[in-house]
Amino acid sequence: MSKKTTSKKKPVQTGGDLRDRVLDSALRVAGQMPWDSLSLSDIAQEAGLSLSDLRDVCEDKADILGLYGRRVDRRTLAGVSPPDLSSPEKDRLFDVLMTRFDVLNEDRQALVSILGSFMRDPKQAVISLPHLTRSMMWMAESAGLSTEGLGGALRILGLSAVYLNVLRTWMQDDSMDLSMTMAALDKNLDRLEQIAGLLPL
Repeated sequence: MSKKTTSKKKPVQTGGDLRDRVLDSALRVAGQMPWDSLSLSDIAQEAGLSLSDLRDVCEDKADILGLYGRRVDRRTLAGVSPPDLSSPEKDRLFDVLMTRFDVLNEDRQALVSILGSFMRDPKQAVISLPHLTRSMMWMAESAGLSTEGLGGALRILGLSAVYLNVLRTWMQDDSMDLSMTMAALDKNLDRLEQIAGLLPL
């Protein structure tokens, strides 16, 4: 009596699983080579996907960075406590943004590569600005700050400027406790607070 052979089917990955697979692969490769030299084919190969499969997940490399931004948003929001509205706004923003920098630190090598490519090609940074402002909207909301109306728009722009300034310090900060980053964030939030005091927010 002959035995029937059954072929094992590969488990079908959900959209979220596949996005995480692509994102993790992109970060691994970015940690080994400059982001601006990295191709979509490199990412597909690292992820074990065909280009057609990769095309189902993302539009381009900027889209992959958008996926990463949303991951950082989710992990930051999950890592902060509900805001204590009796505490100063600056303290609440400091806690939220330092939580975000702690999340970024998990992928430091890849991010330094990516941010370095932005300095060589500012166009990439401009393309990423909408993602940044959306992220800062979520950060402000998680700190209990309003993001509605003109005041909210100005607050998001100010917070985006703070984040970008401190991000440059974070790139150079290899300390265990991110002490340089904390000092820069404290200083920049002080400036934002002073400017905000002059505006009808």
